Amino acid sequence: QVELAESGGGLVQPGGSLSLSCAAYGRIEGVYVMGWYRQAPGKERELVATITSGGGTNYPDSVKGRFTVSRDNAKNVGYLHMNSLKPEDTAVYYCNVQLLFPRSGNYWGQGTQVTVSS
Repeated sequence: QVELAESGGGLVQPGGSLSLSCAAYGRIEGVYVMGWYRQAPGKERELVATITSGGGTNYPDSVKGRFTVSRDNAKNVGYLHMNSLKPEDTAVYYCNVQLLFPRSGNYWGQGTQVTVSS
């Protein structure tokens, strides 16, 4: 079993920065992808960023150049650094871990609220 705990959400003004972290506990082993997703009220959950065990990253155009995902494999902690935040970035942000090898599995955190408003 894997448990994820996000932290770092809050209220920030437009143009500001915020960093989120995700600590993974339990049977974290081998190759896995760590990702961040977000869900705004009335909208579907959408991808924000992913990072592989080897450090490969992926971002949608909506956050590319503003958000940076990273991870510490030794500590099983992931980070999302968000710059130049916009009101449309307001959402609940969820951490996700997808185990690939030697075990498979898909796990979600409880989510942390990010609100961008003046």
